[in-house]
Amino acid sequence: MSKKFPVYFIPHGGGPWPFMEFPKNEQGKGPWDELGDFLRGLDKEIGRRPKAVLVVSGHWEKEPVPTVSTAAKPGMLFDYYNFPPHTYELSYPAPNSLELAARARQLLSAEGIESAENAERGFDHGVFIPFMLIYPEADVPLTMISLKNTLDAESHLKIGRALAPLRDEDVLIIASGMTYHNMRKFRTAEPDHVAEAIRFDDWLAEAVELPDEARTAKLSAWEDNPDARACHVPDHDHLVPLFVAAGAAAGEPGKRIFKTDFLGKPYSAYRFG
Repeated sequence: MSKKFPVYFIPHGGGPWPFMEFPKNEQGKGPWDELGDFLRGLDKEIGRRPKAVLVVSGHWEKEPVPTVSTAAKPGMLFDYYNFPPHTYELSYPAPNSLELAARARQLLSAEGIESAENAERGFDHGVFIPFMLIYPEADVPLTMISLKNTLDAESHLKIGRALAPLRDEDVLIIASGMTYHNMRKFRTAEPDHVAEAIRFDDWLAEAVELPDEARTAKLSAWEDNPDARACHVPDHDHLVPLFVAAGAAAGEPGKRIFKTDFLGKPYSAYRFG
């Protein structure tokens, strides 16, 4: 058996951002440069290559039960709109791990969680965008697993707990989303809304770093936070992968390992274990 892998929640940014040009600030930085540096450094941060990666993306959110990808060589799912033509010609030819897909379903079944499989699903941009930076050679198998369309915290914490044994089986679990995802105000810098975003990001970091039982309770009640819904519009699909990651942490501590902002609105990444 290999040493247990940590679990990560990573932000994947906006659309095909690594493959576009953006204005630079006075320091010569674009709005997504810090995120790019973080994702390019994640392989080194992890420290070793897994046998395969199980990826939970906020862009696969409409299934009634958690669904695993079973396409041997997933295609590309360009689920973003009104971007330059070259961003629809990207390719990420990483293989799937059918062994991991079957094992994930087995673990879910053992905990009484119904699941399904999908042999047609391609890599959505919550998967191929960050992994083109994390593993640019596409040489690590990626298996996708969906969210449930309920998007509730309790179910997804339970899904994470069911999948936790994978960490002892040379599998890396990565949840891909955004701690801030208000599509109506994404490109604004309204002071009151920026303040809401700052408060919620700090609240999330405090919740993640609590002991497991308290963390679970606080994340389960995330909607009670008065700033929560202002940061996730029209829905909170990009936050739900964090619940899966926290569940898969299996009692281990969480820590914010990256924080930056877009027009003043912060977003973060977390490591568990």
